[in-house]
Amino acid sequence: MSIQAYSDENSTMNRVRQQSVNGDFVWRSIVNDVSQEAKREPILASFLHSTVLKHSSLEDALSFHIASKLANPNISPMLIREVIEEALIDDANISDAIREDLKAFRERDPACNSYAEPLLYYKGFHALQSYRIAHWLWKQERLQLALLLQNRISEAFGVDIHPAASIGKGVFIDHGTGVVIGETAIVEDKVSLLHEVTLGGTGNESGDRHPKVHQGVLIGAGAKILGNVHIGEGAKVGAGSVVLTDVAPHTTVTGVPSKVVGSTDETEPAIEMDHYLPD
Repeated sequence: MSIQAYSDENSTMNRVRQQSVNGDFVWRSIVNDVSQEAKREPILASFLHSTVLKHSSLEDALSFHIASKLANPNISPMLIREVIEEALIDDANISDAIREDLKAFRERDPACNSYAEPLLYYKGFHALQSYRIAHWLWKQERLQLALLLQNRISEAFGVDIHPAASIGKGVFIDHGTGVVIGETAIVEDKVSLLHEVTLGGTGNESGDRHPKVHQGVLIGAGAKILGNVHIGEGAKVGAGSVVLTDVAPHTTVTGVPSKVVGSTDETEPAIEMDHYLPD
């Protein structure tokens, strides 16, 4: 890297950090909550300081935390952080997505009491943000490094998302364990998925072979959506369902194989997180 390129990169990152300090409600809230928790629970003070309080922005804290989780003897945390920072500098949409995802976790999970909790402890959030870096690498045609990150995300968090998949903002992956999202899957904004959801292929197709999940969809725990099918905007898929055909917008389906059991009362079931099915 040339001296000028290095200077430009540092200038861009410093500008991002300053904007974060000056105008980022989510980051200020995290710092405030973590500061109070460090006083309440001294045994956590060192962890909270190294993970959050010593950093000047959400991006800094997240890159440090994720890198430490994804590192292994073959790839150091420092190298992973360099890749994450490179992605953040190049694509401002990643920073926007981080914040929208944090808001989704905070607003949709009744067990979540602050923005700090997903950042610190929720592997569904960690997996999603790590995927965003792998996806950036895939778009840069750095395919082997993207696949390496996919492998580490799967090992570290129990979530397997192909880096070529397309995932929007404000996405909530609750618990995360066992979630699988295939190569040609598309997940639009404001979607909620619970644990053990699969957006997979049927096993007998090639090319564009994975589901397209549109905005506001709620997918219950253990649901399997297979093939190049569309889950229409505002639809709801019941827990344990197997979906092999298109689901119309604002429709509720459940069963094996899935059948329509009614319509959705909510515009965006993913926001309401109501898993009850029509009688």
